[in-house]
This record gives sequence, structure tokens and C-alpha cells, in this order.
Amino acid sequence: MSEAAAGSKRFDVRQTLAANPAAVLTGVFIALFIATDIVNRAQSGEAFLTGHQLSTTFLYAAILGLMAAGQTLVMLTGGVDLSVATTATASAFMISSFARDGTVTAILIALAVGLGIGLVNGIGVAIFRVNALIMTLGVSTVTLGALTVYSQKRFLSQAPSFVVTLGSERFATYIPYDLLVWAPISALIILGLRYSGFGRMIYAVGDNPVATRLAGVRNWQVLLTVYALCGLLSAAAGILLVGFNNAADLGIAAPFLLPSVAAVVIGGTSIFGGIGGYAGTILGALILTLLDSLLTILNASQAVRQILYGLIVLVLAAIYARTAAAAE
Repeated sequence: MSEAAAGSKRFDVRQTLAANPAAVLTGVFIALFIATDIVNRAQSGEAFLTGHQLSTTFLYAAILGLMAAGQTLVMLTGGVDLSVATTATASAFMISSFARDGTVTAILIALAVGLGIGLVNGIGVAIFRVNALIMTLGVSTVTLGALTVYSQKRFLSQAPSFVVTLGSERFATYIPYDLLVWAPISALIILGLRYSGFGRMIYAVGDNPVATRLAGVRNWQVLLTVYALCGLLSAAAGILLVGFNNAADLGIAAPFLLPSVAAVVIGGTSIFGGIGGYAGTILGALILTLLDSLLTILNASQAVRQILYGLIVLVLAAIYARTAAAAE
């Protein structure tokens, strides 16, 4: 075989992988599941590759998946939201604070707080044109400080039984209740991004904001809506998280910040905007949840996990940068 033919074949392989990212990520998920099973058998003598463990993976991935859903929408516009974890924490606080006022009231207040934080981020980024990194980091810091003061003055009770059931229990033996929240939201985001006019505008703004503005699109409205949705989705994740833990504290959602970015990047969404989608993010969330299980089996510290997530983001960001440069 000639060198040119070999080069052509290698190019075709790369092209095939690029054209089928879902297949590649599914293969990684399966391989990681098998690897985790092998390590668990070596460590404890018990199988990890069971229906219960698969169910647990989806149960916990739903929380990360919802947080990463908002992050996906924001990153498709070329931004990033560093307040998703704090927003989820605020939502968890509202559930615990207003549990005695009724489950519906507590959930509505939690979602309203998440939406409010998202709107503040959106106003700063879309209208006042503050850098997304700075704006969301600042809002996150202010929110965390407010929650610290709030926790000293407001009694936090356990989550309502309905929220606990939704966030931690299963039906039909293996199906987590939180999939009843995650699945329809996932379908709505995937279909909305692919087939709706608003979805196409998100991609367009992320790809070339100047061109969209010249075409008559009000970019600020798209950005404001995207950040508001991110806050709302983060609040939904916080509701599931407090149901999973049955208690709220200031650090309840902190471990999800880096993974929420890593899941989006693993799923193929470019940090420069305009390329990607939520289907890949779902697989990214599942992969990271399995990776977390593997690290738990290996007794890895939280610091080691954060380092690993950071390296994943850095390596994939470098790959996207090289790809973008080559395309130019």
C-alpha cells in the first residue's frame, strides 16, 4: 500500500470517528463499565456489571446531566457558566427552607431562584456585555456569600418526601424516578436544538455573532434566554441533589462544577461555540459518573478527581483549538 493510500485511510478513520461521536462515546462508556467491573472484582470480589449498578449510574448521572444541560446551551453560544453549582446549591437550600410550606411551594421557589440567578447572569453578559467567565464567577461568589448568611438565620429541614423519592428512589426495581425529569427535558433540548428556530439561533450566535447581528437577530435576547434556562436547569439539578442527599449544605453541589464543564466538552461541544449538542453531553455525563465510581473504588481523593476533570477539559480544549486552527 502506498504512503498516500495509507494517509488517505487514516484520514477516513478520523473522519468516521468525527462523524459518529455518539458511537465513539458509547464505546468508551461500555469499555469503562467493563474496566470498573474488573477493578471492583479485584478489590472486593464483587461484580460491578449488574443491573443495579447500571441503574445507580443513571440515577446519579441525572443530576450532572441536568447541570450540564444548561452548560451545553451556554457553551454553544461561546460562553461558560461558573455559577451552575452555586445555583444548584441555592435551589437545594430553598427546598430545605420551605419544605414545611408544602412541596409544590418549595419546588416553585427553588426554580424561581434558579431562574433569577440565570437572568442576572444573562443581563450582565447579554446587555452589559460583561465577560461570561467574570460575570458568572462574580454571581457565584455573591450567591455563595448570601447563602452563608441565609443559612445562619433560616432553619434548614430535611427535603420533602416527594423530593427524596424523586432524587434517590427507583420504580420497577431498576428505573430511577429522576429519569422522569431528566428524560423529557433531554428530549426537549435535543429536539429543540435540532429542529426549532431558537435552537438554530443558538448555534448561529455561537458560530458568528457578527453575522447574526447583521442578519437582524437580536443576539442579546438569545443570550439572555440561554443563561436564564441554564439557571432553571441548574435549579432542577439542585432539587434532585437535595432529594438524593436528603439535606442541604453549602458544599452540596460544589463537586459538580468542573464535571459539568467536562461532560459538555467530552460530549463534543466546542468551547468556542457553534458546534456540538446535548446528546453528546448525556454520554459525557454517564462516562464521568462511571469514572467517579471507578475512582471511588480506587479510594481516590476529591482533589485527585478535580485534577483529573481539569486535565480532561484542558486536553480536549487543546484538541478543539488545533482542529479550529487547521480548519482555518
